[in-house]
Amino acid sequence: MKDLFYKMLLLLFFYNCQSIPQKQKADILYYDGTVVTMENDLPQAEAVTVKNGKIQFVGSNSDAKRYTDRNTKKVDLQGKTLLPGFIDAHGHLTSRAGMMQDIDLSPTPYGTVNSIKDLQNVIKAFIKNYKISEEQPIIGNGYDDAIMTEHRHPTKEELDAVSKTNPIIVIHASGHASVANSAMLKFLGITEASQDPEGGHYGRDKNTGKLNGKLEENASFGSLLALTQKIGNTANAKTLALDNLMKAQEEWLSYGQTTICDGRTMGENVSLLEEAASKGLFKVDVVYFPDYEYSKSSFNSFQPMYMQYKNRLKLGGFKFSDDGSPQGKTAWLTKPYLVPPEGQNADYKGFPIFSDDVLYADLKNLFQNNITAQLHVNGDAAIDQALRIIQKLKDEKIYHPDLRVTLIHVQNSRPDHIIKIKDLGLVPSYFSTHAYLWGDWHYSSVFGPERASFISPANSALKAGILFTIHHDAPVTPPDLITAVYAAVNRKTRSGMILGPDERIPPIEALKAITINAAYQLHEEERKGSIKPGKSADFVILDQNPLTVEHDKIRDIKILETIKEGITVYQKK
Repeated sequence: MKDLFYKMLLLLFFYNCQSIPQKQKADILYYDGTVVTMENDLPQAEAVTVKNGKIQFVGSNSDAKRYTDRNTKKVDLQGKTLLPGFIDAHGHLTSRAGMMQDIDLSPTPYGTVNSIKDLQNVIKAFIKNYKISEEQPIIGNGYDDAIMTEHRHPTKEELDAVSKTNPIIVIHASGHASVANSAMLKFLGITEASQDPEGGHYGRDKNTGKLNGKLEENASFGSLLALTQKIGNTANAKTLALDNLMKAQEEWLSYGQTTICDGRTMGENVSLLEEAASKGLFKVDVVYFPDYEYSKSSFNSFQPMYMQYKNRLKLGGFKFSDDGSPQGKTAWLTKPYLVPPEGQNADYKGFPIFSDDVLYADLKNLFQNNITAQLHVNGDAAIDQALRIIQKLKDEKIYHPDLRVTLIHVQNSRPDHIIKIKDLGLVPSYFSTHAYLWGDWHYSSVFGPERASFISPANSALKAGILFTIHHDAPVTPPDLITAVYAAVNRKTRSGMILGPDERIPPIEALKAITINAAYQLHEEERKGSIKPGKSADFVILDQNPLTVEHDKIRDIKILETIKEGITVYQKK
């Protein structure tokens, strides 16, 4: 009897070892960690196996061993946390690449420029340290009047005090405004007689009516494009642009992202992305959304590429920028800003970029061709416009929810927007980091307490059953989705105030917003966004579990490794 018992044990052991055919043995085993899957049927596991770049098995350590042999690479997670690779629902890869050579003017917590004096000193030091010639153009990026002690934009004269010979332009943290010195205005051909471009403004002194150097929305975008064309049409510049694009990719990888978004591709950047793809330079998937207005004349040439990956590059739809920035006070509101920006009256509400007729015609063309869109809508008036036009197109049976049209930012949302967004089947993508970085500014200067408490209303969307995503909008912030999760969970401002406590969401919902929900937004939920057999082996390894760490410590979590289809593309040194 005893011999029979041991024989049965041996047979069982032999069966378990041989039940998985040799050709199906795993290439990689990740084991002895916490695997957060984003799948409701199996929310957590201990181990994952990978075969040919895809997830083969998810479950216990003991069961996973059946898929391994001596050729399987075994990765001991040592109790660390494995999640699906983070998905960038909305960022600007090519913008970050284009700014790689710019002077960093970011304030805390990412930089050191916390006053106009700091800004001047940093630019002066750059000119001195790099021995910049007297007429060489200079670009700075990331200054933020919401955080600088003066709480205003620098002026043309304050940049002239740095240099009267170097053309200087500094770009606001939001990307929706900039300030130029006199030499830069001259370099760009902007004079006192220049008329405001459609959807933009040249700032003028309220008393004298003369240019003060500030450029808003299309006045800024147009100037930066013109500047790029003036200084960038050389072979060396094109090589540098490709190098900078690869540096930007590395930055995204260091923040755990295995899918990158270029949320408003403009100018030569479409060709830049295509060149990088053709040379096999993308380590992860890149989804791009050309600016529709800029690309309208070549729309037909884009259509065959829609939703088709080629060398890791995919056209995901088109981008519309319907208004500006709330922290920059160019977003389009229905009620005035609490404190109007300099040069504006008390009834100032920002301004639209498009008329209803233009936006209607453009979206109609896209939707008739079954192509989706990302619509940048920050102010409630811009949100109203988008909802109004999409409702009209739905009534005309031109729009349908399967397009997964995304409302980007949706900052100055109102409670009545929630049900309309749900009824239309839209995907709101929230820039939740606003609550942390600019919450105090929104509370005291932009919106006031009531409106500020409802920015990025993720919990209202959750309770309504709306699938939403969260993004970082890099380079407005670094491509930092951990901080975005922290902000959505805590809604704690820099001063420590809880801004709209009812809009806080559980960590698991914030994580779904940057994984499986973001995959859905990009029409890719069948192949990525969760840890499930058959999906792409896209992972991120964290030093702590966001589901168990104290909520106010989430921002301290470190990215240890980023993995694309089983291949490590970033590892913390």
